[in-house]
Amino acid sequence: MEHPLKAEVIVVGTGPGGATVARELARAGRKVLLLERGRPERHRLLYGTHLGALRYTERGGLFFTPEGIQVVVPSMVGGATGMFAGCAAPPPPWLHEKYGIDLHLEVAETVEELGIAPLPPEQRGAASTRLAEAARALGYAVYPQPKFIRPDRTPRFHCGAHCLLGCRCGAKWSAAEFVEEAVQAGALLVTRAHVERVLIEDGRAVGVAGRLAGRPFMARAEHIVLAAGGLGTPRILQASSLRGAGERMAMDLTVIVYGLTREQGNALDPPMTWSWEDHELGVMFSTLVDPWLLYPVIAGMRGLRPLAAWPRWKHLLGVMIKLKDSLSGHVRPDGTLSKPLLPEDRERLQEAERAARRILREAGAKPDWIFSSPLRGTHPSATVRIGDLVDVDLQTEIPGLYVCDASVFPEALGRPTVLTIIALGKRLARQMLKRI
Repeated sequence: MEHPLKAEVIVVGTGPGGATVARELARAGRKVLLLERGRPERHRLLYGTHLGALRYTERGGLFFTPEGIQVVVPSMVGGATGMFAGCAAPPPPWLHEKYGIDLHLEVAETVEELGIAPLPPEQRGAASTRLAEAARALGYAVYPQPKFIRPDRTPRFHCGAHCLLGCRCGAKWSAAEFVEEAVQAGALLVTRAHVERVLIEDGRAVGVAGRLAGRPFMARAEHIVLAAGGLGTPRILQASSLRGAGERMAMDLTVIVYGLTREQGNALDPPMTWSWEDHELGVMFSTLVDPWLLYPVIAGMRGLRPLAAWPRWKHLLGVMIKLKDSLSGHVRPDGTLSKPLLPEDRERLQEAERAARRILREAGAKPDWIFSSPLRGTHPSATVRIGDLVDVDLQTEIPGLYVCDASVFPEALGRPTVLTIIALGKRLARQMLKRI
């Protein structure tokens, strides 16, 4: 093993939590070491393509739990923001009311800095707007979805279902931008660094160990921030003998209900430009269609009839359902995970699917060509929960060890997570600056 890397703070993971903490600390003059398992992808030739996604997602994006839930796990600088729909939502009120975590200042600061807002009306898509009008006609309070997407950032804005593979035009913000700003402020970024465990001496975190480009490595610092995501962080903690990590989890379980129409569908529209919610069911609806080559893989799991709609992909209408699911299942150190759908969640999901079918019919979909995708887990989270394994300041029971990613959610958000994670990162960085 080579001589260990050294810093004041080690941040593991470059998703929205890790990138934010690293940027804030580096800008304040702290010596930050930023470790990322993946590589920079945004400016590579294949970024944002189906072929590229095969390389920078775990198992080519076809990772399934034993229960058949698809989980897309990106591995790149910027984490999951490299492949998200660019949606922004404030933290749910219960995060403050139930757990005492007030993020309104950090949220307002981020919204202003990044220009978070809905897309202009003319860029929300005709078919997506038709779905929104159908939902509104059925009594839903539909709203234009705030986005981390600014068309004015690029002269060639072209956003559609393919943007879920990665933004090629540059209109969509990625946490990789915060990483670049952290590096400009003096942080050291090391990629292809697979952190396996936290080093603990005399009961205190003093560094991390793992493999760097396939070779053993070690890095030392007095403060460690784990931000490897809802699946990565609990595995590191399990290997570091922190009991309870990875027991039960949330996924914000998601289904897309599809319908065929004679008119052009929303496959070519920017994803999730309109949203609406059913608070009683605990679900969020939005306008969304899978990318062209992913659709037949997913549809084929439902049978020949959904697969037969592939040649008419541009005529598909898609309504996404995001379920605020109950905690269940587990993450294991060997990489396996289980996420059973509890009976009460299944009932709520079935009712939400019925609602989506009504909306699709109202929007002009053929009644005999409406079908649902398989389940997918869009936001693995709540595996290192606030109140259980970290306190409200995101500290673990091990001095010097913090967590800042979706794993700290005490329960499923049931809404887009990135804005909440950025706000948590800003809050944690400010607290750490008082101690370092």
